[in-house]
Amino acid sequence: MTAHAKHFRLVQSLGDDQIGLEARAQIDDHMETKIWLRLLACSTQIEHQIRDLLRVRFATSLHRFDYLAQLDRHPEGLRMNVLSRYLMVTGGNVTGLTDQLVKEGLVRRIVNPEDRRSWRVALTDKGRAEFAEMAAEHERWLVEMFKGLPAESRDALYEHLGHLRVHLANRRVEVEAEAAPRVSKQKGGKPFD
Repeated sequence: MTAHAKHFRLVQSLGDDQIGLEARAQIDDHMETKIWLRLLACSTQIEHQIRDLLRVRFATSLHRFDYLAQLDRHPEGLRMNVLSRYLMVTGGNVTGLTDQLVKEGLVRRIVNPEDRRSWRVALTDKGRAEFAEMAAEHERWLVEMFKGLPAESRDALYEHLGHLRVHLANRRVEVEAEAAPRVSKQKGGKPFD
């Protein structure tokens, strides 16, 4: 079966309203572009479904869920800047969300014993209980989403994505090393190579 036929079959099976980001791929695009778009499409589709389920079932957002999940993994609490890095958001976003969650009694601020000028945040008992309920449903939703995919396919997908993560991390180091001379030249007022 040609690449064009496979792509057409996928679009037909999903329909124009479901194809999403992957619709951007063209038959003559590099395989790397097609893989990237497929990964984005799958990630976005899962994220939208989880976001909708969290909103409907718990009247909460994915950001709040992720925030609580990080604190659940760190019962001793986290410094605000560390939490911000884990969530990949700005400190201002974390501060605003922390303020809301403190008011709701889900999170508490703790003076950081190593640096009394900074705070740690941790789940309260109420926050831990509410998150546990959300996390259990979240896990059920994911299991249900992947249910029709054979176990061998899930295992292979997990394995391949792991290889991709390691490869990308290694390539990032190489790319940054290659880019460093260009950046230093640019900072010195000289144009790129």
